[in-house]
Amino acid sequence: MSKHDPDLSLLFHALSDPTRRAILRRLAAGPAPVSELAGPTGLRLPTVMRHLSVLEEAGLILTAKDGRVRTCGLVPEALAPVRSWLDEQRDLWEARLDRLDDYVTRLMEERAK
Repeated sequence: MSKHDPDLSLLFHALSDPTRRAILRRLAAGPAPVSELAGPTGLRLPTVMRHLSVLEEAGLILTAKDGRVRTCGLVPEALAPVRSWLDEQRDLWEARLDRLDDYVTRLMEERAK
């Protein structure tokens, strides 16, 4: 994955806000109308709509309108690039730490001689 993948940047931007993460947690339980998502936030509806717009732009949610009710649903597979990037980072740092551990172990053995 590219170092500056725009999709990954959109995902991390969307996940960077606690309100958006709370909305995603709620949507993990199932689809919900916007009014239900707005309630616990204490924010005005236009502000919640902007948060939902960021989540939708990142591909994390889908919205559908039925009459006057807009319902949002989670797109869990949209998190796959984030998971993949984090796995790559973990592998990289684990390898570095393993090399550091080997180096320190070797130094300690040499000093013990």
